[in-house]
Amino acid sequence: KKWKQLSRLQRSVILFLFAFLAVCGVISYTSMGEPWKSLTNKSSDDQRTEPEIPALKLANPAVLPAPRKADANLGDYPELSPQKPPKLPHVRRGPSNLQIRPPRRNVRLKTRHDTSRAVEEPVQADKEEKTEKSVISWRGAVIEPDQSTEPPSSKIKEPEKPSSVEAEDQKEPVPINERQMAVIEAFRHAWKGYKDFAWGHDELKPLSKSYSEWFGLGLTLIDALDTMWILGLKEEFEEARKWVANDLVFDKNVDVNLFESTIRILGGLLSTYHLSGDSLFLEKAKDIGNRLMPAFKTPSKIPYSDVNIGRGTAHPPRWTSDSTVAEVTSIQLEFRELSRLTGDEKFQKAVDEVMKHVHTLSGKHDGLVPMFINTNSGQFTHLGVYTLGARADSYYEYLLKQWIQGGKKENELLEDYMRAIEGVKKHLLQRSQPKKLTFIGELAHGHFSAKMDHLVCFLPGTLALGAHNGLTADHMQLAEALIETCYQMYAQVETGLSPEIVHFNLHAQKGHKDVEIKPADRHNLLRPETVESLFYMYRFTGDKKYQDWGWEILQNFNKYTRVPTGGYTSINNVQNPSNPEPRDKMESFFLGETLKYMFLLFSDDIDLINLDKYVFNTEAHPLPIWVPA
Repeated sequence: KKWKQLSRLQRSVILFLFAFLAVCGVISYTSMGEPWKSLTNKSSDDQRTEPEIPALKLANPAVLPAPRKADANLGDYPELSPQKPPKLPHVRRGPSNLQIRPPRRNVRLKTRHDTSRAVEEPVQADKEEKTEKSVISWRGAVIEPDQSTEPPSSKIKEPEKPSSVEAEDQKEPVPINERQMAVIEAFRHAWKGYKDFAWGHDELKPLSKSYSEWFGLGLTLIDALDTMWILGLKEEFEEARKWVANDLVFDKNVDVNLFESTIRILGGLLSTYHLSGDSLFLEKAKDIGNRLMPAFKTPSKIPYSDVNIGRGTAHPPRWTSDSTVAEVTSIQLEFRELSRLTGDEKFQKAVDEVMKHVHTLSGKHDGLVPMFINTNSGQFTHLGVYTLGARADSYYEYLLKQWIQGGKKENELLEDYMRAIEGVKKHLLQRSQPKKLTFIGELAHGHFSAKMDHLVCFLPGTLALGAHNGLTADHMQLAEALIETCYQMYAQVETGLSPEIVHFNLHAQKGHKDVEIKPADRHNLLRPETVESLFYMYRFTGDKKYQDWGWEILQNFNKYTRVPTGGYTSINNVQNPSNPEPRDKMESFFLGETLKYMFLLFSDDIDLINLDKYVFNTEAHPLPIWVPA
């Protein structure tokens, strides 16, 4: 009835509109065809190609692709898989008050010297419906492990290169601040001395304008490669690269220490490869890695301390058949990563056997380990002495860092770490007088000693790193107390520089400070451990006091250890500002660790070596965390 009531003109307009819409609909459908249909009806096949990744946190974006699970007949080593196209932008984690921007670089440096993106690829997002996460519970700590990462498959022939820099201009650069510029100036001054008087040799003797050799492999140069990259020192880096390409030769009849050459040379080469993408450094890493393998040819598989990298032989020190526990358990990050990159399982297999063996040994004291282990019997020796200082320190550090490196799935490592920290709190933790500083002492046959090595100042940073990765909150509380103590080991000394070893007063005495220094212990070797922990503490808390403490330390290095003609020197007496008694030696770790951590400490850019993407080895060489593709 309504249709009949319409005029002829109104009916014509309505019919025309219906015809027009019908024609447009047919054209759209036929022109777009099946692609249009697929967009509106996603098939179940598409869903199967996007597997669900349980327990993967968007706050922990992909660094390198996680290896696919190897076939059963290929053993338990991971295989690198190509990175998948990004699904969602990754989410960055860090203190909310920090700026999330890369440091300022010149245009050319942006393509090669941007550490935050050289190996970055956004991770595939989780599905909305996640499978139930597995958890690890340890004395109240609940840890959600990341997706598992199997060790490398022997099928890999070609290493996967770090991804190229993408979307460089998406973030506004963070300017290099004045304190970072002061670190760059300090590095250039140290490098000038090395270049002028020790080029290609192991260590600079800045006062005598000469050099000393340890292995004859350019230790300082290799240790400093990734520092130069991070600081953006392009010219210095390229000059050092030429030396590596043309003059670094490992086919030498020379004995090297397995531990020191692994953390400095192998670690430095692997780190520089990851940051730069330059395959030269990976090839050199494979060469030295293969030459170090004879160290593991022992009755117990506990490696010898020394290797002749030219002859392919290994041996213990002349005076003993023991190796130190820290040395044999602090080479794992590097050898594991070498297997991951090359697909050759032998490197990881050798170091994993060491960790599994130590895990089962008797002779521990509530998770604390002795300092020595016999290469023939595979048993701990010199039982009853426990320290977090020399000969044991990095054992504890690498328990945590291997767990992080491997995606938080190797529960034995986590168990040993958590048990050890409980042992520290039970047996080694005390408070000094009069300031009630929390410190870590030593235990010898039931007798407590209030002696603390500067080396122990790695522990606040390690505890903070564990807390950042989901461990119990009281680890961060202990870290905050210990870093205060490590700072006081500088602040209570006349030069403002810490000695190698301090003794703490357990009882208040008039006129006495918390820190006492014995004449044999008052030297300073330009060590990095306190600055290292200050970096972690600032990165995770954003508390500016940690930057201020580091600035004080840098100023005192400049005041008491800087040599006018180039370089910095260790000193013999931190208690004598008028004559600190220079020792005429600049350790390679001053450039490899101390100044690198200084630069990172003063940065407000959490993507400048993002700690959700990298884990530092014990020589401050960042290696990528294994996460799913």
